[in-house]
Amino acid sequence: MKKFQMIAVALAAAAATSGAFAQSSVNVYGRLNVTVERQKTGDVSSTNLQNNSSRIGFKGVEDLGGGLKAGFQIEHGFNPTTGAAASTFWGRQAEVNLGGSFGLVRLGTFTSEAYFATADYISMHNHDTGTSSDALYASTWNHAKKVAYRTPTMGGLVAELAVTEAPVGGERGIDLAANYDKGPLHVGFGYNKQGDGKQFTLAGAYSMGAITLGAYAQRDTDLSGVGSRTNLRLAGMYTMGATELHLNLGKAGDVGSLKDSGASQFTVGVNYNLSKRTKVYGFYTAVNNERNAAYMSGTANADFSSLAAGVRHNF
Repeated sequence: MKKFQMIAVALAAAAATSGAFAQSSVNVYGRLNVTVERQKTGDVSSTNLQNNSSRIGFKGVEDLGGGLKAGFQIEHGFNPTTGAAASTFWGRQAEVNLGGSFGLVRLGTFTSEAYFATADYISMHNHDTGTSSDALYASTWNHAKKVAYRTPTMGGLVAELAVTEAPVGGERGIDLAANYDKGPLHVGFGYNKQGDGKQFTLAGAYSMGAITLGAYAQRDTDLSGVGSRTNLRLAGMYTMGATELHLNLGKAGDVGSLKDSGASQFTVGVNYNLSKRTKVYGFYTAVNNERNAAYMSGTANADFSSLAAGVRHNF
């Protein structure tokens, strides 16, 4: 009898627990993205196993009734080639939010929406990760200690304004983004400001059947402490069934009055989608620095290139 009572109590507890979770949900997601690469920096060549922004995350939402929802998202970056965790465990994203018909209010740490609306959107071949990522895009990178408001979608248009807590003796950061999606057309705008440094970028993409073309133009001021700069990028994708062919070209001008401080980047790639979540791919990318430029290589007048093959799996 006592054993039967214990079983009944356990079943009642389980039922109560399932009822408590019935109004909320939590999902686990992530990406493992690894390439084998032959890289060259300046005159030095090496063969490397390269992590391409692998991650694991948890996100959830609770329906509070009346159209009001509370949510959270935490995301951790890690390196599957070594198993090492990122230096800041939840540094990729850690936010709590409250949404409804009024839009969405976000509090915490999250990547600039200005970046997602422009540079990330145009870098279609590998989601702007790893050595083939956009080496020329510039931003104030306001990530931590943010408060943001995102509008509801209005006829394909959605905008977000975020403000970052001011550091000691510094100024608050500002991040503004707008996206317009209507059928085959995407238009994105992004603006960041932190102190004297600021940037604004306008991007667009258009799909015509198997062909997608995209581009952005960026103007930044005092992000390097030297002066202003103009950065342009073009991208194209052609799909044939499960195969995607990619071409990406970027050009950054001189920074302020510093002569020969520009650079260019060229990337060609092919993706083969084994499923909606898994692909194998290859690419060649090259960053050519002028005499006073050090994009990707970290050394002035040293170029960078990489020939890569890899696997990406989303879950």
